Amino acid sequence: MSAREPAETAAVAVEAGAKKTTRTWDKLLLSSFLAGAYIAFGALVAITVSSGLDPATWGTLPTLFTGAAFTLGLVLVLIAGSDLATGNMMLVPLSAMRGKIGGKDVVVNLSVVLLGNLIGALFVAFFLAIQSGVIGGSGEEAGSVAAMTHERLATIATDKTDETVWQTFLRGVGCNWLVCLAVWMSLSATTVSGKILAIFFPIMAFVAMGFDHVVANMFFLPAAMFAGVPDVGWGDTLLNWGVAGVGNLVGAVIFVATSYWYLFVKDQPEAEADSDA
Repeated sequence: MSAREPAETAAVAVEAGAKKTTRTWDKLLLSSFLAGAYIAFGALVAITVSSGLDPATWGTLPTLFTGAAFTLGLVLVLIAGSDLATGNMMLVPLSAMRGKIGGKDVVVNLSVVLLGNLIGALFVAFFLAIQSGVIGGSGEEAGSVAAMTHERLATIATDKTDETVWQTFLRGVGCNWLVCLAVWMSLSATTVSGKILAIFFPIMAFVAMGFDHVVANMFFLPAAMFAGVPDVGWGDTLLNWGVAGVGNLVGAVIFVATSYWYLFVKDQPEAEADSDA
């Protein structure tokens, strides 16, 4: 597997961030819808493979299975091609730091992408998770697959709404630090297999540790409400999205974009990046 050196990866990341701001709004919205749906697919398969695993028997292994399955979401985003807000929170500001784009471009891009991600995640949550019966409602027969998926979703959603604001913020920071490292390392790989390997471990890790990804939570929390999970309401959901989103932004901009801008971009002369991103 061939790989780029860190400085080469930085140049590719700068160009990738700039390209993301050149799409027309309709293409950006569609691309963002797809990314929201892809992350929701990852969340949905994570629920289905880890439901019914009693922690008394399995210990913490269900969180490992959840994280491993969830990696599907970012694999689809990066390999198939789409715009995910958490990745753009690193790539687009990095390009602005290099002077390729302006601050307005960053704000517009992230705003449209977040909207598209939300629509995509809600679509999968309502139609493909709940209406399809993949995740059961509150009245399912005990012991059935539908009941087990409902219970697993309820556990994930209530854990997130029970966090304090400070905890949610910090989990958002940790989450997107790892997500953006996955994106960054995928840019260093020049083969599909290399990109998937680069994505797998950071994404598995953030999910297994219970960190908060704003787009994933755009699936988990509405799906829980659609499924009739008690004590999960729009007030807690909007608060979680806002705080997790700010944490995700800090994790992306401070710990990845700014760090690697300082290390590999700030003092480097302008150069053409390898187009194979």
